[in-house]
Amino acid sequence: MNWDDMRIFLFVAREESLSGAARSLRLDPATVGRRIARLEEEMDAVLFVKSPHGYIVTEAGERLLSHAEAAEQAMIGAVDEVRGTETGLTGTIRVGAPDGCATFLLPHVTRVIQAENPGLEVQIVALPRVFNLSKREADMAIGVSRPTAGRLRIQKIADYGLHLAASREYLAKHAPITTHEDLAGHRVIGYIPDMIFDRELDYLSEMGLRRVDLGSNLVSVQLGWLRAGAGIGVVHDFVMPDAPELCPILANELRLTRTFWLIRHADDARVDRLNRFASTLADGLRTVMAKRSNA
Repeated sequence: MNWDDMRIFLFVAREESLSGAARSLRLDPATVGRRIARLEEEMDAVLFVKSPHGYIVTEAGERLLSHAEAAEQAMIGAVDEVRGTETGLTGTIRVGAPDGCATFLLPHVTRVIQAENPGLEVQIVALPRVFNLSKREADMAIGVSRPTAGRLRIQKIADYGLHLAASREYLAKHAPITTHEDLAGHRVIGYIPDMIFDRELDYLSEMGLRRVDLGSNLVSVQLGWLRAGAGIGVVHDFVMPDAPELCPILANELRLTRTFWLIRHADDARVDRLNRFASTLADGLRTVMAKRSNA
């Protein structure tokens, strides 16, 4: 079996299209199509079916996929072992994360990692949804819920706190908030309710606030409204150092705790480069979170 054909199979499975795989592999889509046809002939099996949503892996393709991924990780692991662990990290590592973590934490941590490993290219993908590691949208992801399904390797990073907050300007111009009942008369900033992709992000409901006057699927937009004095909303404790004009509201009464999890594909446990990066990333995040939350 030709490994190059197997590699093309993996990219088509992950991209769900010939053109997407071709772009990633820097090949012509027609070439990708021919190589897939050759592999199907060699395997005597249909590996993909074309649908309105793209190329979908068949049952036979699913069986091949697990072996192809294992072979891919074995090859990567072999390269890492030959290079040795004394050398710096190299290549490209992509990390997926919710935008709050991606914006306010990961730049601090990955800056240090990359500076210590100049041959390494770090990519941060901030998306307001769960990442699909099986399709290799990222090498690893940070989530706010612990996954319960899939062949995954999961590690707790750290807990973090969140508080209701508003700008001092907003609070000076509106009725004082001394009890939970006082919140009813204030504009509320938060996630768009039908775009909350993880129940752990439904902060406002947990605080007894059902209405969202200004909503966005991004933490950065919500923070922009809060800093502009548009209303009250939930803020991560580790974000507060970047928003000195904000102050907590009912800090002792309204406090939430959440957890960041580092999520990896199970097969990556054999890849030393990813193991070393993951360990350094998790340690760095714990340090930065503790420092910023206590600032």
